[in-house]
Amino acid sequence: MKPSIHYYNETAGLTENRYLNYINGEWKPSSTGAFIENINPATGEVLGEVTQSTAADVEEAVQAARAAQKSWRLVPAPERAEILYEVGRLLKERKEHLAQVLTSEMGKVIAEARGEVQEAIDMAYYMAGEGRRMFGDTTQAEMPNKFAMSIRVPVGVAGLITPWNFPIAIASWKSLPALVTGNAVIWKPANETPFMAYEFVRIYEEAGLPKGLINLVYGSGGEVGEAMVGHPDIDIISFTGSNEVGAVINEKAGRMLKRTSLEMGGKNAITVLEDADIDLAVDGILWSAYGTSGQRCTACSRIIVHKSVKEQLEEKLVERIAKLRIGNGLDESVDVGPVINRSALERIDEYVRIGVHEGARLLCGGRILGETDGISGGHYYAPTLFTDVTADMRIAQEEIFGPVTALIPVKSLEEAIEVNNSVKFGLSSSIFTRDVNRVFQAMRDFDTGIVYVNAGTTGAEIHLPFGGTKGTGNGHRDSGVASLDVYTEWRSVYVDYSGKLQRAQIDNN
Repeated sequence: MKPSIHYYNETAGLTENRYLNYINGEWKPSSTGAFIENINPATGEVLGEVTQSTAADVEEAVQAARAAQKSWRLVPAPERAEILYEVGRLLKERKEHLAQVLTSEMGKVIAEARGEVQEAIDMAYYMAGEGRRMFGDTTQAEMPNKFAMSIRVPVGVAGLITPWNFPIAIASWKSLPALVTGNAVIWKPANETPFMAYEFVRIYEEAGLPKGLINLVYGSGGEVGEAMVGHPDIDIISFTGSNEVGAVINEKAGRMLKRTSLEMGGKNAITVLEDADIDLAVDGILWSAYGTSGQRCTACSRIIVHKSVKEQLEEKLVERIAKLRIGNGLDESVDVGPVINRSALERIDEYVRIGVHEGARLLCGGRILGETDGISGGHYYAPTLFTDVTADMRIAQEEIFGPVTALIPVKSLEEAIEVNNSVKFGLSSSIFTRDVNRVFQAMRDFDTGIVYVNAGTTGAEIHLPFGGTKGTGNGHRDSGVASLDVYTEWRSVYVDYSGKLQRAQIDNN
């Protein structure tokens, strides 16, 4: 099923279904003229072609961004915010169209796509509000007739590298705070979701963002991403993706003393204790493990369950999993859509084989779906559930990024905490219990950036920080007020109106 797509300007950025770069306010192909196909993961249909850029295109974008940022930083933040309010309005006006596009090129079910677009809408309005806040601090100076304060100033040019699984939400988390704080942006989206990037940039353009402040450069990580990380005039790299790529970015950028903000996935667990509402826990697990076909950094890929309720939880999960409807996400009745491509499908299946070899017991799923299952075309994997998994198995330690989760039995909350914290990631965790004392113990002891109580591992809200500990990130956060710290520097200002030289600590003794 192909979505009905209305092009707001058929000559801008899209020529014969070819997605072009946007540099210094102009839509143009890359310097190479090369294109690759954009594939619908639900059907295998070719949706269009996306230009593939090189370091030369990055250089052009950097020069445009650097020039534009010099004047943009002088625009009052409330005035910058007015453009973000208009971005929010346009996103809201086009919500259904954007959701249809998102599902057609990424695969998540249409209800989830609408939710993702809403997240971008919320982020636009929230960050527009920061244009009238963006608070610093005033404080008492230690000398007489002296004033002291701290203010935020923009970093300069921000390089954004975003993934395909949340192509507009994550882009909004990064681009909106970057722009409202006075920076210019160079954005490399994933090759798998070029149309969402095109639509978002068109909205910025229509909202009146001055040219050069957002530059869209399509291409591979090895070509465009590497050029961005290594460019001396890009002041910060904000990256969401794999731990392996993030570590390389951090190493290369670190040698240049360049700031990086890294969000690199998770191995998230839902803990179900013996006093939990089991039916509620099942709802949370199904949504967290199989929503977006498990292709979330916050997906539940471990279920830490007290041994006394393990069998009951298994039975209810298997029963509910069997009822999940699998297919094209544009069908309103579908619960689970495709995974992004054939490579992802094969990687997921390989992990399932690893789990079986390790001795985990497969309760359901565990296979690639095809015509015998009533599915033709696309990349579908059966929702999969393992049990009798131990915490040291690879399927309990490594990020699978697919509709696969594993039950790990434990004897106590203390053991559950130990298992929860035993992985290299620390993004999201969850606990189901009716005991308030154990709730607070989990809130204190789960080593993750996000903790849910009596809910699954996914569902973050835009006004709170998003990110994690350990291998998930490097201490920065997307979303919320905390994201302003990524794109601003603190400047301390002292105003001495005493009319004489005062030497702070020297004269204050």
